[in-house]
Amino acid sequence: MRHGKKFNHLGRKSAHRKALLRNLSIALITHKRIKTTLAKAKALRVHLEPIITKSKANNTHSRRVVFSYIQDKVATAELFGPIAEKVANRPGGYLRVIKTGFRQGDSAEMALIEFVDYNQAEYSPNDGTKTGTKKRRSRRGGGGQKAAAPAAPAAVATPSAKAEEEE
Repeated sequence: MRHGKKFNHLGRKSAHRKALLRNLSIALITHKRIKTTLAKAKALRVHLEPIITKSKANNTHSRRVVFSYIQDKVATAELFGPIAEKVANRPGGYLRVIKTGFRQGDSAEMALIEFVDYNQAEYSPNDGTKTGTKKRRSRRGGGGQKAAAPAAPAAVATPSAKAEEEE
């Protein structure tokens, strides 16, 4: 029975769950955005936000505590470097979870989890492409203005070509 158990066990034993959250944390710290299931994203947010708060204090004790959770030197250095600078003024809420639909294979609800301070308006949350670059489509199939087919390149008249024609 799960009386009083407040966090999602994700269907795993404790060691497997800790390893999963550690690997997801490393991936999120290095890539700044990952796509995973909604349940894992919510569990990762609960797991990682206190660690990010701890990384705002850059001293030996906080580095050792954070390393005990993450156990990756590169990710720890990244967390105490650029990420700590970006979240220095933020009082919490460092991660954003965006629902992206359902996975085709097993219909699991998928989500995108990312740092709030990275890629704010540069990328759209759905596919990682720049916003404003989508083509507008009509339902009638016309597709708006059709581009003319490129014609065969005409002979370009250069000064040397004109001199040859005159001779």
